[in-house]
Amino acid sequence: MAKPQRKRIGDILIESGVITPAQLQDALSRQRKTRERLGRILVEMKAATERQIAQALADQLGLRLVNVAGVRVDPAAVKLVPEVLARKRRLVPVALDGDALVVAVADPLDVYALDDVGIAARRSVTPVVAEESEIAAAIERVYGMGAAAQAVLGDLDEEGQGAASAEDGEDTPAVRLVNMLLSQAMKDRASDVHIEPGEDDVRVRLRIDGVLYVVMTVPKSVHPALVSRVKVLSQMNIAERRLPQDGAFETQLDGKALDIRVATAPTIYGERVALRLLDKARGLLTLEQVGMYGDVRRRYESVMHQPYGIVLVSGPTGSGKTTTLISTLALLNSADRNIITVEDPVEYQLPGVSHIQVNPRSGLTFASGLRSILRHDPDIIMIGEIRDRETSEIAIQASLTGHLVLTTIHTNDAAGALTRLADMGIEPYLIASGVVCVLSQRLVRLLCPHCKQPDQPVPEVMAWLMSLVPEPLPAPQFHRAVGCPQCRHSGYIGRTGIFEVLPITEGIRWHVLARSSASHIAEAARQEGMTDMRADGMLKAMRGVTTVEEVLRITRTDPAATTEPG
Repeated sequence: MAKPQRKRIGDILIESGVITPAQLQDALSRQRKTRERLGRILVEMKAATERQIAQALADQLGLRLVNVAGVRVDPAAVKLVPEVLARKRRLVPVALDGDALVVAVADPLDVYALDDVGIAARRSVTPVVAEESEIAAAIERVYGMGAAAQAVLGDLDEEGQGAASAEDGEDTPAVRLVNMLLSQAMKDRASDVHIEPGEDDVRVRLRIDGVLYVVMTVPKSVHPALVSRVKVLSQMNIAERRLPQDGAFETQLDGKALDIRVATAPTIYGERVALRLLDKARGLLTLEQVGMYGDVRRRYESVMHQPYGIVLVSGPTGSGKTTTLISTLALLNSADRNIITVEDPVEYQLPGVSHIQVNPRSGLTFASGLRSILRHDPDIIMIGEIRDRETSEIAIQASLTGHLVLTTIHTNDAAGALTRLADMGIEPYLIASGVVCVLSQRLVRLLCPHCKQPDQPVPEVMAWLMSLVPEPLPAPQFHRAVGCPQCRHSGYIGRTGIFEVLPITEGIRWHVLARSSASHIAEAARQEGMTDMRADGMLKAMRGVTTVEEVLRITRTDPAATTEPG
């Protein structure tokens, strides 16, 4: 009996309504000339997505479709496949299933690739299907630190290091591993490094452009030496493993000075470590370079030259508040102004500005530093953060006695900063008199210039976007994220700010005195012409700076203001 003929992938895609027969003929015509895989051609033609191609391949061959980005990769499986082979054949070892090695591939019809893996691993191979871009990202994740890291891990396993000390030499495996992690973080422009122990291994993740990526998984036996080395650098108590600790250190890597803030916390599987990286050589940005332009910048700069009052910059940790404040100070900095700051930490240093570093251990807090500043005849004061009632009361009193005060506060939006001060116990009449402007911000990822492609939202989504923006661009230039090696297959490189500026007008002042809710204040501000953060983000998407999806990921809609399309 003849074996039933396997359906062709093109026919599967047509039957499922993904492509048309005409699109298939165009793709086949191109394939005859270029010899590329049909799936890749259809993706480049924008006739199908990678996910649709992968699903069709899985259906064609009766294989399982996996999301490699969400799968925990078994380190034991990774050890069986050399990095060179994984990169050459574009595949990722995922797990061990008995004696078989489970391998994720984009092209399961490439029998030579599967044979090579089987020979290298000395095991039978079970293929599963995954998207090509996900496989490329997974290769960077599981092999990202390369052979050098594997050699260091081997040395650590052999030495069985369980601790480190201040007398350790600079060539011990633990020292080399920490230096390697920090170098990789700098190379990838990471803002944070997370060392997270699990039940069987330790996961190392980098936060790049606001998103966490797994770059390394190390054996559990390495964890004590790794944590101890970071503690030694940060001048923490190595013997204390039951309580959280904070520390900091400075280091030179690849010719750059790094200021690193460290925090540890005990978990059920051991101590986790978070390192915040601050590049001391990072250049000062202008307001336009941080993403503030157009009407938003005009509204913000209009209050910057007030002789006194408080300017609040709000947003979560890591949203770029300090960068915006320093850019503002640079705009205001001149020889005839006395500018003093109290910060934790001092991230930028401006010529002619006196920067004070908070040091709680010696009693120098934001509140005590602010009191001291007022005795030095300042014109402009910058406070790193308003954290409590005492600091906010001193800041408001300073603003009412002829000083311009710039500071940050942790709230979700501009209107929420005003109600947050009231929640701290500040009287509404003081808030209404002292605050002159609130700026709220977030950071969105910038499209990768190497791989971004023009895009056009469907009509109903386009109509919704236009309704969000007070003055839409006449010829919007939407683009979509694609992914390439330069951007770690994320489709994005770098970040920029999206903003909303809330000047304290007479109308807003009335709402503050009446103790109105944040939503009522926000609605009043929109009626007065405020462009909210989501609208500012959509304007940037219309300029091809970022994507609609990225703006939606970062921002939250006020249900009373707009409704997303269904």
